[in-house]
Amino acid sequence: MTSLLFSLLLGATMLCIFLYLMVRTTLFITADYSWMEKGLAAVLLLAEAFTMVHAFGYFLNLLHVTRKPDQARRISMDDVPELKDYPPVAIIVSSFHEPLDVIEDTLTCFYNLTYPNKHIYFLDDTRYDRPGQDLSEYRARVDDLCERIGVNLFRRPWRGAKAGMINDFLHYLHGQPPAEFAMNDFEDVHSRLDEKYIIIFDADMNPLPNFVEPLVAFMEDNPRLAFIQTPQYYSNFEHNRVARAAGLQQAVFYEYICEGKSMQDAMFCCGTNVIFNRKALWDVGGFEESSVTEDFATSLKFHEKGWSSAYLNKVCAFGMGPEDLGGYFKQQFRWALGTVGLFRTIVGAFFRNPGGMSAAKWWEYFLSGTHYFVGWVLFIMMACPMLFLFFNIPSYFARPEIYFLFFVPYIILTLSLFLFSMGQRRYSFAELAQGIILQAICFPVYMKASLLGILGFRGSFGITPKAGANSLPMRGLWPQILLAVCCFGAVWWGGLRLWYESETPLALLTNAAWCFYHFLILSTIFWFNFPEEK
Repeated sequence: MTSLLFSLLLGATMLCIFLYLMVRTTLFITADYSWMEKGLAAVLLLAEAFTMVHAFGYFLNLLHVTRKPDQARRISMDDVPELKDYPPVAIIVSSFHEPLDVIEDTLTCFYNLTYPNKHIYFLDDTRYDRPGQDLSEYRARVDDLCERIGVNLFRRPWRGAKAGMINDFLHYLHGQPPAEFAMNDFEDVHSRLDEKYIIIFDADMNPLPNFVEPLVAFMEDNPRLAFIQTPQYYSNFEHNRVARAAGLQQAVFYEYICEGKSMQDAMFCCGTNVIFNRKALWDVGGFEESSVTEDFATSLKFHEKGWSSAYLNKVCAFGMGPEDLGGYFKQQFRWALGTVGLFRTIVGAFFRNPGGMSAAKWWEYFLSGTHYFVGWVLFIMMACPMLFLFFNIPSYFARPEIYFLFFVPYIILTLSLFLFSMGQRRYSFAELAQGIILQAICFPVYMKASLLGILGFRGSFGITPKAGANSLPMRGLWPQILLAVCCFGAVWWGGLRLWYESETPLALLTNAAWCFYHFLILSTIFWFNFPEEK
């Protein structure tokens, strides 16, 4: 498929999105609804608008990437600048009571990095003063591990989480510890930070030996780059269905979306596998500590201060994804809570200084900041067909011919382009479906997290469990199970209505089909909840 044809199809798809929204809005305004139907129709219209605006955002990024294939990536392994010298680089990992075998694998990979001028720092943020816990043996083993591999070890009085730990470390090495601490409150790492760049990993991330060199080369070539983000890849992808689906869900983000954001200088940090310009990090006051998604929040600070960012689409490090629904839900709750919480900050920053960033950057931040409202959208999309089948509301569904006339072209074009574009990156429909379904059954987590986030609840930082897979009790899955039962009941009731009624057979069949589709998706909760044997 030529670039011109692909661009034409993209344009047609985005036109279909606008046409469908225009028709739905016109019908909503002109329809003779009761007040209750009007309210439900408005909620449904907002949910559809949310879906299509985000779909438009995806296809806009796709258009940026495909419009000029030779310039699709601002930085690429096909064109790495020459690295004339090797400025010092700090390799940092912060850990909160992670399994020792996980830490050892990570630190060993750091030691094996081929970059010659690297300094490795292990930031042990485990809380050793917690009442009722004796972690002296764990602490001694960490000490021994760092000494054996040759890693600088840093500890501090426990407070906060990852962002605070890294900030305290940076301030300490600058000789400027936080006001509430004295220098002797910290365990000396026997050095002072003189590194030009800082690379941060999660405790379970294992970088390839040549991870550092190309990133430093790109940073040296562009002094205004605050950071370069690289993708995450789960090493437990092959033998665990939750990790596999979670990884495939992220694949959609780490392909065209990240590349499109990078082309608009709107890429945000994802917290691991990322290199920072130390000067830029110091310029914005370090990591933002008020959010559990400190990476996303700090990215906004960089861009507001005029720093640039970029994305290198090359898998250079391998980590561990959540292996059960409990771990996955915990991870997604933290991401959703922090991201939606930052959306309040984004809105405030926009109204205070709309000229502080380009329109493209604001657009990308608004899309990212609202993404996790998708839980409410999914719930509304599942509830509305049931409301029609059980109670015949909203009555707009009684006119399916208009729905089909504008919806079918939209859904065919969007699905075809999405699958084709991801197929170009060697992802199959079956693989992508796993990630999409796992996200769909996470809707109660997104609903709760987004509500708390928009209300200003901060929450606390928590690591994703890495101790194997465990099934959640059925009571922990009651929202998905209850909605699945309701969907199945709606299909059954719709069949009865179809048998005894003759006025709206097509409308009944359409909504029954949607309910059955949602029932199948929700039923996968049992498949994902059953631990997979290795």
